[in-house]
Amino acid sequence: HEQVVKMLLDKGAEVNAQGGRYGNALQAALSIGNEQVVKMLRNAGAHQRQEDDLVLMVE
Repeated sequence: HEQVVKMLLDKGAEVNAQGGRYGNALQAALSIGNEQVVKMLRNAGAHQRQEDDLVLMVE
């Protein structure tokens, strides 16, 4: 997953785009516990609502 995320980020993908089963890329990464992708997305400016309990799992 990390290689695909890196490629998309390098190409300028919108990290906070909404859609899909999980709502956004950060939520999807959190839901499967992919800490590396979560860090990559956060470093690229992805944000999550504070009330989402899943954020607390990786912080």
